[in-house]
Amino acid sequence: MKFSNHLIAAALTTLCAVSAYAQNVTVTDAWARATVTGQKATGAFMTLTAKDNAKLVGVSSPVAGVAEIHEMKMDKDVMKMAALPNGLDLPAGKAVALKPGSYHVMLMDLKAPLVKDSTVPVTLTFQDAKGVKSNVELKVLVGMQPPAMPSHDHSTHKHSEHKHSDHKH
Repeated sequence: MKFSNHLIAAALTTLCAVSAYAQNVTVTDAWARATVTGQKATGAFMTLTAKDNAKLVGVSSPVAGVAEIHEMKMDKDVMKMAALPNGLDLPAGKAVALKPGSYHVMLMDLKAPLVKDSTVPVTLTFQDAKGVKSNVELKVLVGMQPPAMPSHDHSTHKHSEHKHSDHKH
């Protein structure tokens, strides 16, 4: 009986450690681009912030036959897209934006169109510096563009004290 209690305690400790690690990475502003009938691929975008160094090493979704982490970058005046088979590094405390024209999640071999204002399930797999993997499951909003940013409030500005033309939004 004592052995099984120790085994249960060890299992619970392991589950708690994995659960805590899953909370190491914060996911914000997640969205996927809506598609039209016949379109077989789209991108999903978000911002990832890790408390401790981590790596995004995998992605999956039941709406896609294939889901990969991709990067777009210029190569001699040509924009190229490629999968990141070794994952995407997430430095501690630094927000890493997955956005159009940069790092992103590629959903390919779509099983049906992604309809605007719906959500799609996406599972992200992270790995910590010790090699421990954990999953974060998301419901990603489908749209034509990123979710609206909050408007910039000018009510507290004293416009007589600075030029508004120099103000960045």
